[in-house]
Formats: sequence, structure tokens, C-alpha cells
Amino acid sequence: MLCKTLEVSQSGYYAWKIREPSQHCREDARLSADIQQIFLEHRQVYGRPRIHAMLKARGIHCARKRVVRLMQQLGLSAQVKKRRKPTTTSHPAARFAPNRLGREFAASLPNQKWVSDTKAVETAEGWLYLAVILDLFSRLVVGWAMAATEDSELVELALRMALANRHPQAGLLHHSDRGSEFTSDRDLPVLREAGIEVSMSRTGDCYDNAAMEAFFATLTKECTDRVRFQTRQEARSAIFEYLECFYN
Repeated sequence: MLCKTLEVSQSGYYAWKIREPSQHCREDARLSADIQQIFLEHRQVYGRPRIHAMLKARGIHCARKRVVRLMQQLGLSAQVKKRRKPTTTSHPAARFAPNRLGREFAASLPNQKWVSDTKAVETAEGWLYLAVILDLFSRLVVGWAMAATEDSELVELALRMALANRHPQAGLLHHSDRGSEFTSDRDLPVLREAGIEVSMSRTGDCYDNAAMEAFFATLTKECTDRVRFQTRQEARSAIFEYLECFYN
């Protein structure tokens, strides 16, 4: 009845049923298994470009379109990022440093250029604020801190962690936005004492700190948006595990 409805000969149907899978089908099956393994190994957050790069790094060469097709068939995709709470608030009387970084986000040596920013993470208990310092040479997180309030103490804790971890030479460039926590009388003296040159983004221009924005977009997609945190401690533990055990 099926063959008659689809206008297929019965002999053709039985020939197809016992036919061995083609070479292309067998390769697709092996590649699908590799894609699933990489997807699971990397917290189910890698999208098509990064999975394609990982396959290439493992010596498995295939077209990116083929990876796209197989991931669609497998129902695998990276999580779409959500909107985030803005955290930049400038003090009207603050003195701002010029933008010395000038969107030059490449560094030839470690501890040559650091970028920093804060992020708000939503929990059922209230907001948890995260301050991060990123080394532009390696894109490693060199300092971080978390607290229930966003203030200069939060930023200072992240900065002191970075200084203790890296012991940078004088002349390091530290770039941030013009948030009040970065222009306070608490944070700037620590930078001056360490011989660090200060740079700040222009008002309302997120592209001046694009490397930090990109990092937080990745953190949001791969960590904080994947779960609804009930408490700040739950969020703190998840972020710590992501930063120290996965990202770095």
C-alpha cells in the first residue's frame, strides 16, 4: 500500500532496504558522533564555528556547512544570549582618564594591557555583581570578585587579586569604562601605587571596551543564562567553577 501510494516499485523498495549505507552516510555518522562528543565535553555551549574549529584541531577536516547540517539534524545549538542589566553609572564630579587604549585590543606580551568591567547576575535572592579583569595578551581572567553590591570595594578586590597573581611591571595599561566604581578615590590610588597607567572608555561607547563586552557575552551565554539561580551563593559557585575550571 505504501509503495503504491508513493509510486515506488516494490522491488525498488526492497532493494533500498537491504542496501549497505553509502560512504557519505557512514562518514556523516562518524562525524555526528565526534560533534556530539565535542558538544558534551564543552558544557553544551559550543556553537557551529567553535565545534568546526575543534574538529579541525583534532585533525578532522570537513566543510563548515556540513557541520551546520549535522548539528541541525542532531538538534544541537548554542544558547541564545538574553538581555542584561546595565551597570555603568558615572559620578558627575568624577575626573576621567583619557582613552589611551584606543580600541587596540591586541597585546604582544602578558601584563601589557588589562581591561576591566562589572556585570550584574540575576538571582531569586537579588542581584549578584561580578568584577573581572582580563589580560588582552591571553584573554585569561587574572582577577575577579563577587558581591551583593556594586561599588569601589568590589573593583578593588578584583584588582588586588590580579596584582597578587601577576605582579606586573610599571607601565601596564588598565582600561575600564567611566563607572563610578572605577573613578573612586579607592580604586585609582591602588593603580597609581602599582605604577599602572589608567585608560577609560568614552561616555556611552561600549565599543571602546569591546573585548570585555565580548567576554561577558560569552559568560552570559555559557554560564549565567543556563540556569535560574535561587541564591547568590548558587550563582557565585557556578561563576567560580566557570572562570577557574572551564574558561581559564
